[in-house]
Amino acid sequence: MSATLSTLLAAFLKVGWIALIFNEVRGAILAVPVLYDMYQAGGSWMAIWVGFCSLVGIALSVELPLIAARKIQKFADEKLLKPVPVNA
Repeated sequence: MSATLSTLLAAFLKVGWIALIFNEVRGAILAVPVLYDMYQAGGSWMAIWVGFCSLVGIALSVELPLIAARKIQKFADEKLLKPVPVNA
């Protein structure tokens, strides 16, 4: 049972890393229009503030899944891959 769970979790994490790569690309794609609109607005303080808020929101939507993936990987390494002592 533990081997099956470990294999399933490992496959899930590999698929998750692919999803995170696509999430990074999505973040870059979403940031380009924000930067372009800031340029078109002439760099006014309001445009800079709205652009900053938008970019922080995009960064959080990209960074939080990475933090969650690291915590899940750490949990998997500690709990699931720990050797089980054999009682004789």
